[in-house]
Amino acid sequence: MREEQNVVQQERQKLINGLYASHKRRMRKISGAALATQLAILLLFIGLWEAAGRNRWIDPLLFSYPSKLFDQLWTSMTDGTLWPHVGTTVLETIVGFVLGTAVGTIIAAALWWFPFLSRVLDPYLVVLNSMPKVALGPIFIVGLGPGFSSIVAITLMVTVIITTINIYNRFREIDSGYIKVVRLFGANRLQLFRLVILPGSFPVIISTLKVNVGLAWIGVIVGEFLVAKIGLGYQIIYGFQVFNFTLVLSSLVVIAVVATVMYQLVSALERKLTEGWRER
Repeated sequence: MREEQNVVQQERQKLINGLYASHKRRMRKISGAALATQLAILLLFIGLWEAAGRNRWIDPLLFSYPSKLFDQLWTSMTDGTLWPHVGTTVLETIVGFVLGTAVGTIIAAALWWFPFLSRVLDPYLVVLNSMPKVALGPIFIVGLGPGFSSIVAITLMVTVIITTINIYNRFREIDSGYIKVVRLFGANRLQLFRLVILPGSFPVIISTLKVNVGLAWIGVIVGEFLVAKIGLGYQIIYGFQVFNFTLVLSSLVVIAVVATVMYQLVSALERKLTEGWRER
């Protein structure tokens, strides 16, 4: 009887493994098809843009075309003028991204820990979230000086409020049943936060990282528009001033490429941390 049960269990496991392998193959095919379609759309767009610029269907002075952008980028890469701008902007973005996520999470934890503080600060968070952050740029420039500190401060204004609101709302939405069970076992507030609130909010915290990638880039570029003397945002402003729209568009291409790389790195980190969290 036991042997028959073992045989049935083995056959069931083989069936499950087969279904799982079939599902993985189907997902790989779908992912491959989606990637091929994305590349086809990109190549079609580049081809149409190139043809439109060369045949003057569009004004090449304003909209340029891909081969001119490539020449601009190649020249700036070979003579070394591009890399200081990229390095400065990437450093500012990483600092703003890390600090914005960390500070926003800490503030959200403090609001959850002290309900009275949450009631006091709630309207201020709403006002700060609705306020145009660019309007605060001159204040940071005067207070912190034109440079790295003021750009990071503007980036923090963009990232911290959104991070705080998203994570704090998740803290409040944790199932009250879990909280009651842990309290019945005698957990104090620190243990409640560590065992229930924080693990239950982990997926939201991880997804907030992806949101903050885009917000950090927005904050840095806006800050460089206002004050920088180096960086990709500075290149865009300089290109507008001298009517070199090829420089403007090539800088936008660099921003798109670097931001995509950064986003993919954060996505890979998200997958790794999420898998570890699920296993735990």
